[in-house]
Amino acid sequence: MQQAKQLIENYYQAFNNNDMDTFLSLLADDVVHDINQGDREQGKAAFAKFMEKMNHHYREQLVDMVIMANEDGTRAAAEFVVLGEYLNTDEGLPEANGQKYRLPAGAFFDIREGKVARITNYYNLGDWIAQVDPQ
Repeated sequence: MQQAKQLIENYYQAFNNNDMDTFLSLLADDVVHDINQGDREQGKAAFAKFMEKMNHHYREQLVDMVIMANEDGTRAAAEFVVLGEYLNTDEGLPEANGQKYRLPAGAFFDIREGKVARITNYYNLGDWIAQVDPQ
């Protein structure tokens, strides 16, 4: 359990440090990524491409992190708050002009051989849109 929690802590620390090499090194080669309110992608290359797109459109830091894991360390979850800035307009979403947002979020993980084998992210897209486009 402690190793699983440490893996997820390292994963989010690398994210917050924008250290994509370390971030990606913590993933299994065949990682499954369930995108919030979107598709399922598979493989480290697809995840890297997703992160490249995200880092172009958004600058985010994750705070108030709580990490949980099951006893055998094969599954974990994290709850946190996303402090973000919307940098560049993402297709199909409101226009970006540096809007800041604060968004509760969570993630669920499968862990295999010390690596993240699946990540499922969740946040309330409607809440995010209301914060960046409060018409």
